[in-house]
Amino acid sequence: MEIRKATETDHDGVWEIFSEVVKKGDTYVFPDDTPRADLAKYWFASEMETYVAENENGEIVSTYFLKPNYPGRGNHIANAGYMVMPSHQGKGIGKLLCEHSIQIANELGNHAMQFNIVVSTNTAAVRLWQQFGFEIIGTTPKGFQHKELGLVDTYVMWRGLK
Repeated sequence: MEIRKATETDHDGVWEIFSEVVKKGDTYVFPDDTPRADLAKYWFASEMETYVAENENGEIVSTYFLKPNYPGRGNHIANAGYMVMPSHQGKGIGKLLCEHSIQIANELGNHAMQFNIVVSTNTAAVRLWQQFGFEIIGTTPKGFQHKELGLVDTYVMWRGLK
């Protein structure tokens, strides 16, 4: 598995992952009918560092972005979002993305990383982030409209860097 910075030519591959993940309605707040044109602002905005992971066949199977959690006086804390093509989930790719993103966040001089909305029912992600030292520092009751389960809680998760 090779993780590398995304290029303009990767947008189609990232869109394929993005649209499949969003369509499931169980982990991301984006609407099912998010137009392709919105990918630029959600995954490739100017303040984001976007990466893709390719399998041994050169197929893009996952992606993540890293950005400041907030501008200005909040820019020392990184924020990230990760997506793995549903057909490739459960193969340890999320672990590789998390390791890579922590390394890059450290290289960029961030002091911490924070995830603002981790869906509580996404137990695999919650466990993974906890394995990497992220703590649940807050809960938003009924903060997510899960496609199948209705309103479920979300977590704010944080870890220090360096």
